[in-house]
Amino acid sequence: GMLLLAWLWMGRMLSVRGAVPPAPERAELARTGLLWALPLAVAPPMFSKDVYSYLAQSAIAARGLDPYVLGPAAALGVDDPLTRAIPTIWRDTPAPYGPLFLFLGEMLTTVTGDNVVLGYYAHRVLALAGVALVVWALPRLAQRCGLDSGLALWLGAVNPLVLFHLVSGIHNEALMIGLMLAGLELGLRASNRLTDPWFLAGAVLITAGAAIKLPALLALGFLGMHQARQRGGRFVDIVQAALVLGVVAAAVLAALGFGTGLGFGWTQTLGTANVIRSWMSLSTDIGQLAGQIGILAGLGDHTDAVLTVSRGLGGLAAAAVCLRLLLGVRSGRIDPVTGLGVSLGAVVLLGPVVHPWYLLWAAIPLAAVRGLPQHRRFALAASAVLAVMVPPTGADFDFRAYQLPMAILAGIAILLVALGAVRRQLAHRVISD
Repeated sequence: GMLLLAWLWMGRMLSVRGAVPPAPERAELARTGLLWALPLAVAPPMFSKDVYSYLAQSAIAARGLDPYVLGPAAALGVDDPLTRAIPTIWRDTPAPYGPLFLFLGEMLTTVTGDNVVLGYYAHRVLALAGVALVVWALPRLAQRCGLDSGLALWLGAVNPLVLFHLVSGIHNEALMIGLMLAGLELGLRASNRLTDPWFLAGAVLITAGAAIKLPALLALGFLGMHQARQRGGRFVDIVQAALVLGVVAAAVLAALGFGTGLGFGWTQTLGTANVIRSWMSLSTDIGQLAGQIGILAGLGDHTDAVLTVSRGLGGLAAAAVCLRLLLGVRSGRIDPVTGLGVSLGAVVLLGPVVHPWYLLWAAIPLAAVRGLPQHRRFALAASAVLAVMVPPTGADFDFRAYQLPMAILAGIAILLVALGAVRRQLAHRVISD
């Protein structure tokens, strides 16, 4: 609660036109974000238990088994300490992550073994490396889009969602988004030559991000369309840019698939998370609503079939949005950073499963663009609300009628005491001035 209020308070000192005194400068924002992140970086994982799945899947790969075929329970055993920490629903599911992420996890496992505590601290180092890439790339992308870099850092890097779900929750979105944005920044430095080292280096980093989680691959489309526009925007320019990027992406993914020995089984497990019905997903909500209406009308329970249709239509709608934005980049009406952020937002919101940290796919890139005030206010409100939607335990609110309310009341009491102390300190400062 204190972190969220402090973040909102800081936002009052910033505006779309740039920092307004006494707004903090970029270095002060970075220091503040670091100080906020430190307690979360040394605490156990909160807000999610996904890191325990990362540990088990990495251990499966380290033992020479296929994490894209076997789940933790089958590969390690139900009594293995790495399996016991995983929520029951995910103990039998194979890994949905790319080969680069599991290879990095496999390297960490050679050091941490089956020590759960040491393991999640090692994975937090990976997450912090991803956040560091975001902090490096975001101000530079903001300058390209004509936005104050401090405002971009405030909304995109010091955001409570980033601190809670990337630093504390240790989600691999941190590494995915960091590599994606760093690659986009490098790629945008290129001249109009398709063999420009900046362009190729950017494509390699973006593909590496996709080898963590696949959605990062969308950034290649916007980088390629931007490059094609620089070369004239003709159809042949688009085809040439697509061919170069396709070759780079195929080479990087092939090198990772064969070089790590993990192969390409991850392309068959990308839908692993779809087993849950996420209430934050528009396509899933429509499917479930239609299924319930069918039950009430006496037509039987066809929810699964309707969900397949509604999720498919959601995917088509997201693809249509992405195509329109790509064409907007080609014509110069939309910059590639805005196009990427909005496209990822469409992919998330119209996708079958939505978690609060998924929204960072779009929120972090969009923090670097000159959006409408309404967009910025919406992003602000969404970040503030979603930051407190998931309890620190990472579980839901069900069947915990005593523990969570008491913890929330204790938190509010601590918050009020802290606010009173700050108010008294400010009052004394005003009197002395």
